[in-house]
Amino acid sequence: MAKQEKTAITPTRQEDYPEWYQQVVRAADLAENSPVRGCMVIKPWGYALWENVQRVLDQMFKDTGHENAYFPLFIPMSFLEKEAEHVEGFAKECAVVTHHRLEPGPSGGLVPAPSAKLEEPLIVRPTSETIIGAMYAKWVQSYRDLPILINQWANVVRWELRTRLFLRTAEFLWQEGHTAHATAEEAQEETRRMLDVYADFAENWMAMPVIKGEKTADERFPGAVTTLSIEAMMQDRKALQAGTSHFLGRNFAKAQEIKFQNQEGREEFAWTTSWGVSTRLVGALVMSHSDDDGLVLPPRLAPKHAVILPIYRNDEERSRVLDYCNSLKRDLEQQSFGGGPVRAFLDDRDIRGGEKSWHHIKRGVPIRIEVGPRDLDGNKVVRYRRDRGPKDKEFVDRAQFIAEIGGVLDEMQQNLFQRALKLREENTRTIDNLEDFRAYFTPINENQPEIHGGFALCHFTEGDATMQKILAELKVTPRCIPLDANDEPGKCIFTGKPSQRRAVFAKAY
Repeated sequence: MAKQEKTAITPTRQEDYPEWYQQVVRAADLAENSPVRGCMVIKPWGYALWENVQRVLDQMFKDTGHENAYFPLFIPMSFLEKEAEHVEGFAKECAVVTHHRLEPGPSGGLVPAPSAKLEEPLIVRPTSETIIGAMYAKWVQSYRDLPILINQWANVVRWELRTRLFLRTAEFLWQEGHTAHATAEEAQEETRRMLDVYADFAENWMAMPVIKGEKTADERFPGAVTTLSIEAMMQDRKALQAGTSHFLGRNFAKAQEIKFQNQEGREEFAWTTSWGVSTRLVGALVMSHSDDDGLVLPPRLAPKHAVILPIYRNDEERSRVLDYCNSLKRDLEQQSFGGGPVRAFLDDRDIRGGEKSWHHIKRGVPIRIEVGPRDLDGNKVVRYRRDRGPKDKEFVDRAQFIAEIGGVLDEMQQNLFQRALKLREENTRTIDNLEDFRAYFTPINENQPEIHGGFALCHFTEGDATMQKILAELKVTPRCIPLDANDEPGKCIFTGKPSQRRAVFAKAY
């Protein structure tokens, strides 16, 4: 029997995927649970990753005509009540502020002061359509005031009972775009444009292939007319909703009185949209690319592209090797990749070489470079790539290494995308009967519920109770109706009723 190779992360993906995920996040030093239940502390390496996500997306938003602004964290409860579907969708997740002062309690400790009770409770922002809509109502009088194209980077609170770092926490970071338009056509174009921005970012920066689609009525954002999403397959073959864009019609404009005088002089309500992604994208990166040795990062988003690891045995060697390494770092930083300079750093901490190397493997640094006295004599470096095995090394001439680093990083970026695309293609099936559907989503082993089918393309009947019952039993949801799919007459696999389209079904985060 072959000896099982030791991995840095235990359990492995195959043994226990949910626990593997938690261990990768911990080993990569991305985040940890905070003293506040359900909330996380994002550590410097994890936050640097989020900053890169912000930096790229922020520019993409500005390139499509949007500006940044900021709106209040607190939302009057009456604002949520104005849009019935919206309040129903978020009511169970709201954190509510009822008092503005504490005082000593009769038995010690602090209690909310009865005299400081608010006249109206305030909701800690779960999303901002209503508060932003109230401001748009003040800003819009004429068609000349439209469109309004605003984004905000903020935190939100949704009181989750079951939390998992980055994927689902009570408080998380995100961006939310909110726009107002004079016509439905403009608003619908905006909704699709921003979905395309998200798909572009996911595929070209995150190296994560996505399916662009429309949500079914049951899965729409509360209060939306249409919700579009990008859906990605994780390595356990579950779906993750990685971004959403909503056409809100006039629902929120009517609730918040966003009205304008059109070119004919008639008063009408504006058409609005909203769209957002969150720190959930960091969780998506972990689950899309990482392996049993730790985090694997797409180079275009990695906080650092290359780490230089000096090797020496005495002070004389140390001086020579560090001079060489500092010179190498400067040369690397003169090279470009992903629209900016190569991000290189030198790790000269006084710890064992093996421990130091594994530190960077687990954090997903794309390229590791070892330099010792013999490498100086030959003017070479030892290169390791994170998209290959941890012991897979190459001896490369220094000048060649510097000249080709941008190309190597780009090759690694493409490799990660192709791996993820191959996984999705190999685990997507077209299914035309309920028996096969049940079999596809039933775990092979009840002790390993993660081992089941991936994406299923099936005919369906919108809003059917029979379908909902079966899906709840299997813990499967309709992820989206692909936007690039043609109409295809068929029969719903749940009811036998006529159907014109297939939806993507999957278990999901």
